[in-house]
Formats: sequence, C-alpha cells, structure tokens
Amino acid sequence: MNRVLLKLSGEALAGDKKTGFDEATVQKVAKQVKAIVDGGCAVGVVIGGGNFWRGRSSDAIERCKADQIGMLATVMNCIYVSEIFRSNGMKTEILTPFAVGAFTKLYSKDLAMESLAEGKVVFFAGGTGHPYFSTDTATVLRAVEIEAEMILLAKSVDGVYDDDPKSNPNAKKFSEISIAEVVAKGLGVVDGAAAVIAKENKMPMLVFGLNEQDSIIRAANGDINGTVVTV
Repeated sequence: MNRVLLKLSGEALAGDKKTGFDEATVQKVAKQVKAIVDGGCAVGVVIGGGNFWRGRSSDAIERCKADQIGMLATVMNCIYVSEIFRSNGMKTEILTPFAVGAFTKLYSKDLAMESLAEGKVVFFAGGTGHPYFSTDTATVLRAVEIEAEMILLAKSVDGVYDDDPKSNPNAKKFSEISIAEVVAKGLGVVDGAAAVIAKENKMPMLVFGLNEQDSIIRAANGDINGTVVTV
C-alpha cells in the first residue's frame, strides 16, 4: 500500500502492564513502521488513550470534561510514541485539532499532506477535538482526509469475532465482513459515527492482532491474517 492510517489502541501499547507504556512493545511497533516507511508507504497514526483514561467509566465527572481528559491522554501517547519512532530513525509530526503550546502543531489537511509527502510519520492526536466523538471517529475522519487506501486497526485480538474470544473459546472469526454487518451485529469494531463515515466514504479497514509477529508489516503488504472490513 502507498498510504495507510494505523490505529493503535492505548491498551495494546501498555502490554501486560495494562496501563502506561511498555517500551518493548512500542519499540517493536516502531521497527515495523520504519520498515514500511522505508518501503515507500506513507503512514498516519492515531492512538487511543485507554492506557491512561477511560472517562466513560467514571460517573463522578461530567462527560465533556471526561472526554477532554481522554483527548489529552492521546496527546501524551503520541508524544511518547513519536519519540520512540524518532529514536528508530524516522521523522515525525504531531498534529492536534486544538493548540497544545509548543508540543504539537495545529492540524490542517495541507500540513498533514505536506508532512506525509516529506516522508514523515504523522500522528493525529487529540481525537476530533470535540467531546462525544471517540478516537474511532477521528481515525476514520483523518483516513478519509489524507486519502488513505485503508485503515489498519491493530488490536489486542487478531480480528473480528461473532463473540468475545477471550470469554468464548468457540467464537467464530470472520475473514471478511461488511461494515453494515458489523453495525447490525453490534460487533464493536468501531463506533456508530465512525462506521457511517467509513461507509459513506468507502474506507475499508483491516483488523489484526498487534502482538503477532511482524503484524503491521504483513498488514501493509496485504498478507492478511485478520479480518477485512469492507464497505
């Protein structure tokens, strides 16, 4: 592929610690992204904030403020992962839809496209900048805006199942499924707003397990061991 949007879950970056960062995991991600960038693929990255904050689990905080804390968690994740990427020889840019002092640059499509053309890995932090929208929505929105060929969803599970494989050993894994079926079956790959944007803009997704050997490289090269979500 020539241009992809890679979505990483915050929980996956935390590894077995479940919170914060597991540097060994992030180093593995960095080396794989370096390989596909060196191969000529432009890469945008969105990272969730679940390794630091899940505001919807707190009833004590008003939703808008909880979502703002979550946005800042994604900024912290992107700054950390960006620096690990830089230590592996990549150039990076972090863009946010709101000002974060000198830490990031303000998002615009033009700046994102220029940075990708310069061979930089572009991190889209801070979600959409608005409460009530998840990083799923930000992922699909940015993928459409940068004209990515596909969204690569790197998760803690190796694809889309008809039930939770962690609790149901007989859960069936789909090799391919449409976004409409995902929504109809309530499979939770992405939220409803993200699904609508993906369907309307014909943005396919590939769901795969981050912890599998060279999973990002294989996904970017079309060696599919997960689930293709069609539109």
